[in-house]
Amino acid sequence: MNYRMHLYVLGKVMLIEGILMLIPTVCGLFYGETDKLIVYMACSAVCMLIGLVIGFFKPKDTRIYIKDGCVVTAASWLLLSLCGCIPFLVTGEIPRFTDALFETVSGFTTTGSSILTDIEAMSHASLIWRSLTHWIGGMGVLVFLLAVVPMSGGSNMNLMIAESPGPSVGKLAPKVRSTAKTLYLIYLGLTLLEILTLVIAGMPVFDSLCSAFGTAGTGGFGIKNDSFTSYAPHIQWIVAVFMIVFGVNFNFYYLLVAKQPGKAFKMEEVRAYLLVILASVAIIFFNTFNISGDIGTTLRNSVFQVSTIITTTGFANTDFDTWPTLSKLILVSLMFIGACAGSTGGGIKVSRFLIRIKTVAREIDKYIHPRNVKKIQMDGKPLDTDVIRSVTVFFMVYLLIFSASVAVVSIEGYDLVTSFTSVAATINNIGPGLAMVGPTQNYAFLSDLSKWTLIIDMLAGRLELFPLVIFLYPGTYSSRLHAKTRIR
Repeated sequence: MNYRMHLYVLGKVMLIEGILMLIPTVCGLFYGETDKLIVYMACSAVCMLIGLVIGFFKPKDTRIYIKDGCVVTAASWLLLSLCGCIPFLVTGEIPRFTDALFETVSGFTTTGSSILTDIEAMSHASLIWRSLTHWIGGMGVLVFLLAVVPMSGGSNMNLMIAESPGPSVGKLAPKVRSTAKTLYLIYLGLTLLEILTLVIAGMPVFDSLCSAFGTAGTGGFGIKNDSFTSYAPHIQWIVAVFMIVFGVNFNFYYLLVAKQPGKAFKMEEVRAYLLVILASVAIIFFNTFNISGDIGTTLRNSVFQVSTIITTTGFANTDFDTWPTLSKLILVSLMFIGACAGSTGGGIKVSRFLIRIKTVAREIDKYIHPRNVKKIQMDGKPLDTDVIRSVTVFFMVYLLIFSASVAVVSIEGYDLVTSFTSVAATINNIGPGLAMVGPTQNYAFLSDLSKWTLIIDMLAGRLELFPLVIFLYPGTYSSRLHAKTRIR
């Protein structure tokens, strides 16, 4: 493997994190939080210094193979989280290392699960950093790196493939750097649009920034103890709409910008995503109408909670753990379905479910018409056999990790709903589950063993399982097994 290139990339990642830590530093200065300002400034300086040292010399061989891409991606996210949790420890706002790491990993992976019992007691500097981790993790730090740092070599696409969510990743532009720039410009533009909309709607600027960072990254860290319950109904509607927007495949927006609306609206995954949202809202609306008896409130709560769960954002505007069983079943199902591939959302992804449904339909058709040769298609194009195979393998690995995680968390003796949904909420990067980890609860009561298990789940879910599995697999580092096959 190209270890020198690994160090170079990790150095750039550290440099980016150090620069981004200047934002909570400025926030601390603005709100007069001198002690927090000093901590974030010191952490920023240390990160930038380390980044400059280990990323100063660019190696002659800049090739990044598939295996390298997975290893350096997993290493980057671990390093981001380890360095990102230091300010919480030094300020004393989250004094235990496991808790600080859990909160930080939850932020960067855009999960939103929290161990904090009093969010409003945190400083403005830490609140903005906590929410900013969502925004950084939403599109991915390596995609950002490819957008702003010149890196030669066509194999850089392997970094984007390893970090981007979905069964397949393609170029929106001829060059990888152009693709990364396009993605981040769309991401930044939509984020700024939400901030502006929320400010105009009457939300305070600080709240608007934190809410937009959480929505854009589909993360869900709130800055109030009741998440979004206390905000005005019209603000909840705005956030609900933007959650849906950020759960859409970004290729859709690229096609709209490129003045190809016909291709954009022919995307099967986007149509299926919106159909699932509409069907879920309708079912939950009729199932929960008798709780409030008010059409407007019921509709808003239904739209908001369906939006926040399917996009894996994790905000809450009501305690959905008190809803009827059918509504809770719908929400749990949406946890697994997730958002579109190529979005900032988590979950298994709508496209993978579409591919599995089409695969089953093809098998049934083969039984009925054995001589028919039917190819599986998406958006009118036949899918490669490798894509179909990778989706099948993904489901198997997902099931194994999920089952093992539930078994570990169950050791503590909590009820099945708590154990099951705590894993579902973390591996799918959602945040709140049901019962003891419901929308009005948190994860502070869990043991360190369970917290570390869920930390791994959050990382595995955000990185689409394989980069973390490959990073942890001992055979990855065996020169005997080294393969130089690249994805082009």
